[in-house]
Amino acid sequence: MAIWRGNGGAGDANDDVTVNQVTTLTQQAATSATNAAASASSAATSATNAASSASSASSSATSAASSASSASTSASNASTSATSAASSASSASTSASSASTSATNAASSASSAASSASTATTKASEASTSATNAASSASSASTSASTATTQAGIATTKAGEAATSATNAASSASTASTAATNASNSASSASTSATNASNSASSASTSATNAASSATTASTAATNASTSASNAATSETNAAASATLANDWATKTSGPVAGGEYSAKYHAQNAATSASNASTSATNAASSASSASTSATNASNSASSAATSASNAAASATQAATYVANQTGNAGKYLTTDGTNVSWATVDALPSQTGNSGKYLTTNGTTASWATVTTASFFFPFYKASGASDVINLVSGTALPFFKASGAASNISLIS
Repeated sequence: MAIWRGNGGAGDANDDVTVNQVTTLTQQAATSATNAAASASSAATSATNAASSASSASSSATSAASSASSASTSASNASTSATSAASSASSASTSASSASTSATNAASSASSAASSASTATTKASEASTSATNAASSASSASTSASTATTQAGIATTKAGEAATSATNAASSASTASTAATNASNSASSASTSATNASNSASSASTSATNAASSATTASTAATNASTSASNAATSETNAAASATLANDWATKTSGPVAGGEYSAKYHAQNAATSASNASTSATNAASSASSASTSATNASNSASSAATSASNAAASATQAATYVANQTGNAGKYLTTDGTNVSWATVDALPSQTGNSGKYLTTNGTTASWATVTTASFFFPFYKASGASDVINLVSGTALPFFKASGAASNISLIS
């Protein structure tokens, strides 16, 4: 006898293998169809990913080209900045050379000023010495003139004495002649001393004039030295500024150096960054292209798998159809087989119901059968007024007597 087994159909130990195969093949067909749909969806997704990857690869290639162009521009700017830096360095070197020359000229002027000052000091000393000599000569001339005057007075006195004292004329005349000679000599000495004093004064004046000229020359040399020193300081400042500017043109990266232009290092860094970006973009482009190729391959494989799955699903559906009998007019029946052919049969797994009303279905483990429902006996024991014991069967319709609190008798009816 075939036994109903649910949605899988019915069968026994001889024919349920075939039914299970039908069910399995049907499930495999459904699974294959699901797999085919999933593979088709995966193929569509892979194709979309491949298109996106190709677009990304194109964008990355465009970015790489743009980065390469930027790198070239930055390299050109770096070259221009390097040329400007070299020019600034040359200007700084020229300014430094000018400063060095000015410093040398200042040193020479200072040396000349020192020499002129020394000469002026020497001339002033010589003028002072000449003036001292002139004063000494003038003093000597004055002394000689005083001596001459005194001698002239003595001569006059002696002449008077000669005139007064005739007796002493001979000796006095001799004395007077000697005194006159002495006076003449003294006068001559006084004249010579006066001439020497005049010469000394003229020499002192000349020396003073030379000293003034030397002092003027020294002042001019000192002024020239100061001007040269100032020019040297200015040149040094300009050289330092040029050196700083040259350094800025070479290395400054915090902002533009002048006129909105940037340093060689700034442009070099930009060029390096652009080159790095270009390299990264190229790598990304290659990676995107590789991903696009892989996605395309995966899409092709998924499409092939989808086609294979669809073909398998169709074959499985065709094979499953051969295992299912015609379902028309067989509602509520189960599928069975005689070992060769499948067919529908009416479900009847119960023993005969005739004459078994009120009974229940049971089984001994092999055969199903009907059995009578056995009811249990229940009773309520009590004692009568005589003292004898008795029971009341607890079945439907029986009344249990009792007394209320008021003493009145009553019953409790039992119902099923």
